[in-house]
Amino acid sequence: MPEGQTVNKLILILLVASTLPVQAQEQPQTVLYKAAAIHTADKGTIKNAQMLVTDGIIQAIGQNIRPTRQTKVVDLGKLQLYPGLIAATTSLGLTEINAVRATQDTTEVGEFTPDVEAWVSVNPDSELIPVARANGFTHALVAPMGGTITGTSGLIKLAGWGVEDMTVKTHAALHLWWPVMTLNTRPKETLRDPDKYKSPKEQTKARDKKLKTIDEFFNEAEAYARARKAGDPNFKKVPAWEGMLPALSGKQPIMVHANEVRQIKTAVAWAKRHKFKIVLAASRDAWQVADLLAKEKVPVIFDNVFTLPQRDTDPHDIHFRAAGILHKAGVKVAHSEAMGSWGASRVRNIVYAAAKSIAHGLPREAALRSLTLHPAQMLDVADRLGSLTQNKEATFIAVDGDIFDIRANVKHMWIAGKKISLQSRHTRLYEKYKNRPKLNK
Repeated sequence: MPEGQTVNKLILILLVASTLPVQAQEQPQTVLYKAAAIHTADKGTIKNAQMLVTDGIIQAIGQNIRPTRQTKVVDLGKLQLYPGLIAATTSLGLTEINAVRATQDTTEVGEFTPDVEAWVSVNPDSELIPVARANGFTHALVAPMGGTITGTSGLIKLAGWGVEDMTVKTHAALHLWWPVMTLNTRPKETLRDPDKYKSPKEQTKARDKKLKTIDEFFNEAEAYARARKAGDPNFKKVPAWEGMLPALSGKQPIMVHANEVRQIKTAVAWAKRHKFKIVLAASRDAWQVADLLAKEKVPVIFDNVFTLPQRDTDPHDIHFRAAGILHKAGVKVAHSEAMGSWGASRVRNIVYAAAKSIAHGLPREAALRSLTLHPAQMLDVADRLGSLTQNKEATFIAVDGDIFDIRANVKHMWIAGKKISLQSRHTRLYEKYKNRPKLNK
């Protein structure tokens, strides 16, 4: 084709293209949800309520929100909306079958491993994740175990294409397992292995050595942080010390795992001395020092509602009442389940631990916050999660009753505005066997 004709053809194509209508930009998806009630977790409950969501972000909550023509309306009828539940301090995704060693990745080797990041090891295809999700849990804090400083936990959402997509916050908290403070005073002859006997004096010496080791480790980490800040061109980064920096700077809380009252008192005093920001986890005896925890503004993750009292002098229902005692003293409380393999399979039951606390003195709104807003605040993600509030993520569940009633069922779930399946291994087995042939006798 001659050169002149090629140029003319190109000009004609450009002219035709310029006359075509400009394709409109894709409009953001706006959905108006209607429900019998919306439990916001921070501003009470709204009856016959509506929630307007645009591209996964809450725009408004009220009773008389007028939708536009482009707004999709989802009428949920008699269902009630709650914020997505958050499970703190779990081993979810790190364990599967307790008796199969190959499915266990909860524990790291070594006493001080602050550079370990738990989120990396999460199995996104774990069958335990959909089971927890089916009872309203949209997020979980996945924490490492083993040793004294076990590494950093990651906050994950319980749905996604892989661990990278599921992870919301890679460095949520540094985990410190406080040394046991109790002494075994049993006579040597009563022990199964008398060769392992240690006198109370020897036990005290070993305990003090562990506490000193923790102090020395943090002191060395602070020295490393100062040297790093000095800007020496020959400075070499050390992964273990790098893992300590967010906690030392206050950007990351230190989650101290302690159960016994002397552990708790010692840990709180240590944190105050070093001016560290801590969250108390496990917290079996926290009720005994509720006023101290309130004074020092130490929040508590309580996972002992259904454990037996440890002393014969304790009331039989003390762990049922513990959350209420802490709340009355002014302590921020979150409910959780014990870590490890068995705990991971019981994440779905955390909501019933909160229900038991309600029956023994914890206000209902405080119980709801213990599963939503309080864990979000402890993990510094309350700007996006934990309550149904304007400008936060539209992460919520629709329930056919009171979430704390064991007869209620979670019917729908949305994470950041995206609807999530509630199918699990349990529902698949139910569908498989509900219509099985009957034997004719």
